[in-house]
Amino acid sequence: MPSEILPRTGAGPRLDMTAPLTGQLQREPCLLPGCPRPDHEVVAVDAHAAGEPGRVIINGVADVPGATMFEKMRHLATCHDDLRRRMLREPRGYPAANCNLVLPPTSPSAATGFVIMEQVEYPLMSGSNTICVATVLIETKMVAVTEPVTRFVLEAPAGLVQVEARVENGHARSVTFENVPAFAMQLSAPVEVPDVGTLSVDLAYGGMIYAIADAGALGLRLTPDEARDIVRVGECIKAAAREQAPQAHPEQPEVVGPTIVCLVGPPSGRHADQRNAVVVSTGSLDWSRPGTWTGALDRSPCGTATCARMAVLHAQGKLPIGRDFRNEGILGTVFTGRLVAETEVAGRPAVVPTITGRAWVTGYARYVLDRDDPFPAGYTVADIWGAGADGTCADE
Repeated sequence: MPSEILPRTGAGPRLDMTAPLTGQLQREPCLLPGCPRPDHEVVAVDAHAAGEPGRVIINGVADVPGATMFEKMRHLATCHDDLRRRMLREPRGYPAANCNLVLPPTSPSAATGFVIMEQVEYPLMSGSNTICVATVLIETKMVAVTEPVTRFVLEAPAGLVQVEARVENGHARSVTFENVPAFAMQLSAPVEVPDVGTLSVDLAYGGMIYAIADAGALGLRLTPDEARDIVRVGECIKAAAREQAPQAHPEQPEVVGPTIVCLVGPPSGRHADQRNAVVVSTGSLDWSRPGTWTGALDRSPCGTATCARMAVLHAQGKLPIGRDFRNEGILGTVFTGRLVAETEVAGRPAVVPTITGRAWVTGYARYVLDRDDPFPAGYTVADIWGAGADGTCADE
């Protein structure tokens, strides 16, 4: 069954951010001062958005240096990547896990900031993680909540994200957010994929840089039983596209890709306009080692993939401003996207997308690191992580 979303006719126009912002962060003191280090505890709330897990760290890690959330993300990646590995790898995580770190914002208009952590990168933006973070902030009362609608601003590494949540009895029943601008980067690029042949691939940015290909050309229906095949071919498409059609964000040239791949096909029913499957890397692909051609499927329809796909469809003249685009994921759940405006990014045509979806809280946890733990940064083993697994991930 698809996840609960706003009715197709009621997803609404661009978010009215002239209305009063009702969410202000109510932050508790950190349990321990300083940056992430051994022998400490973090407090997290586990959630999933339309099936995709999104852990949210709400306490136990102090602020990190950086004048922007992008700089804070870079600091974590450079100086404290052990936190990401510890929370996402075994024994605290698994290949499909994601984690978000709530931090004080750098913009006065934001209620809070957050940094997104995935298995091989720190994305600038993530739709499912944004929905998880917003839901956790509402349901833990870390922002002031008003019913039936709560509005606030989040600061992601990609920029400011306007959030509007429909709230009933203290629970977020749906979350709509206005994403950063999305844009097509290269359409119908011919990409030669080993063991597959030449594919037509669209490159687009929706918060991450995507390679988008047609599933039908690969003989795939995008059903859960095909997951292993989808992951294998998806990782190969991404690696080939990076080599043959590399892209960089025009305003942040250090952000290069594609780092993620989206396969698209027809929906399973009338409740959606498209079905997709998004492959998230869990290690580095080595063409000489087929055992490394692996990753994990996004369990949700994927918000940034939906935005990138809408940008491509708009560039092709197939999706006008103001029309809902219901995107179905591998589990049959749906995110509803809508393009609300045209804009530009570094002089190139772009669109402003919104995404509506829902998240559910699944648990509350305190994750502890003992000073004698032999695996302070977690570990990966090839039975579920693929041949690129590195065994022990000792603190560096």
